[in-house]
Amino acid sequence: MDELALDAIRKNVTGILQNLPPEVMLVAAAKTRTAEEVKAAIQAGIQIVGYNYVQEAEHLRQTIDEPVKWHMIGHLQRNKVKKAVQLFDMIETIDSVRLAKEVNKQCTKLEKTMPVLIEINSGKESNKTGVLPENVMALIQQINNLSNLQILGLMTMGPRFGNPEDARPYFKTTKALFEQIKKLEIPRVEMRYLSMGMSNSYQIAIDEGANMVRIGTKLFGTRNP
Repeated sequence: MDELALDAIRKNVTGILQNLPPEVMLVAAAKTRTAEEVKAAIQAGIQIVGYNYVQEAEHLRQTIDEPVKWHMIGHLQRNKVKKAVQLFDMIETIDSVRLAKEVNKQCTKLEKTMPVLIEINSGKESNKTGVLPENVMALIQQINNLSNLQILGLMTMGPRFGNPEDARPYFKTTKALFEQIKKLEIPRVEMRYLSMGMSNSYQIAIDEGANMVRIGTKLFGTRNP
């Protein structure tokens, strides 16, 4: 990749970081990106890199040794958990008891506690992963006794509409859940992070209370094939 393209990434990162509220964390969604592109983003100030696929993250981590945090932001299959818990500092997409138990099992072997977010299917879309809003409390109650998991908040994708305003109701739903759970003061459950919004909708998500946004295209440009 030529230096002009890498410089454009650095400028994009700098611009977004300068305009984000100080309490909002930026996750660089690095799906399909090259090591060069990710390194350029890190050089410009990215501190958290998010991946959708375990195999891709494993490949990139072999060539990137900068001191950043690594988040799993895609659907995690149970047969990939053993590798995932070695690679990632947070899993943002816990959406079932079976997945949570497998993460806990593999973390126990490593004597590692994994910070996790519960993924909410805020649009109740049948083709999307995530737990339905009305089932979140039951899931938390069922996995809260897993000693090597630390529930630290919620995450939602929200339907990918053309108009970012159309995602607002789904962010509102997730924020309301976040506040409801926070008020309950459940032992070992901390509502610290609300991960919502992507390149086209992150500003709406921030309006609705997100303090973690996952941005790819606006940082790196049009995704590689």
